[in-house]
Amino acid sequence: MTETGIDKRRVRQAFGRAADRYDEVAVLQREVGRRLLERLDLVKLEPRWILDLGCGTGQLADALLRRYPKARVAALDLALPMLRHARRRGRWLRRPRCLCGDMEALPLADASVDLICSNLAFQWSTDPRALFGECLRVLRPGGLLLFTTFGPDTLEELRRAWAEVDGHQHVSTFMDMHDLGDLLVETGFAAPVMDVDRMVLTYARVDDLMADLKALGAHNATAGRPRGLTGRGRLEALRRAYERYRRDGLLPATHEVVHGHAWAPESTGREVRLPLK
Repeated sequence: MTETGIDKRRVRQAFGRAADRYDEVAVLQREVGRRLLERLDLVKLEPRWILDLGCGTGQLADALLRRYPKARVAALDLALPMLRHARRRGRWLRRPRCLCGDMEALPLADASVDLICSNLAFQWSTDPRALFGECLRVLRPGGLLLFTTFGPDTLEELRRAWAEVDGHQHVSTFMDMHDLGDLLVETGFAAPVMDVDRMVLTYARVDDLMADLKALGAHNATAGRPRGLTGRGRLEALRRAYERYRRDGLLPATHEVVHGHAWAPESTGREVRLPLK
């Protein structure tokens, strides 16, 4: 079983509400996206069609348009308000082709894309096996999947602090790097490579961390999460529990960033078609 327990409807709603403020607070996302693009320096690829999968406001799509001036870029996201920002990326007559859709049911033809890039979106998949299967389906033979996602140690301080307050799950859980690598192989990808970075943001107060997560749309998206508002008593208990992690006057928020890439096998016998007209 590869289902993650993520509530897709809640993910779409949260990121839709966050779209207008997302770029103001997406410091980590920009840095991880920059590191993802650096990895393209290590591969020889001249893509004709690129898919930015889970594009958000289109920061990565914009960089890909500049990096590959002869390529066409499609940008797909589940949240329509995000795409309203993404469609303004690039330059006049050369903007991303925006698609509102589900990354586990891609609205693209088989063997139609040369490169799929995804920055910090795969952690919101409800079924990573289906997600990787769709990526393999739309990649041309020899095409590349390059992605980042969050690992299970992400927000470990917040998770542990909440565990001292009550028995509910307040932080979404994410898949381990090794399990993701195994899924790539099982799906049919070739030569998968996985590694991990630990990146730490710091805050003066836990309330500031919670505000950033809200502005990013990165709520607890687990199905069956506790409903209703968190009371003052629980929030005060959370603040006290989080204080034990304070170092040098600041509170850390650890993010385990998983980097992965894998190739579509060269010989598949699939028909090659363009994804968009």
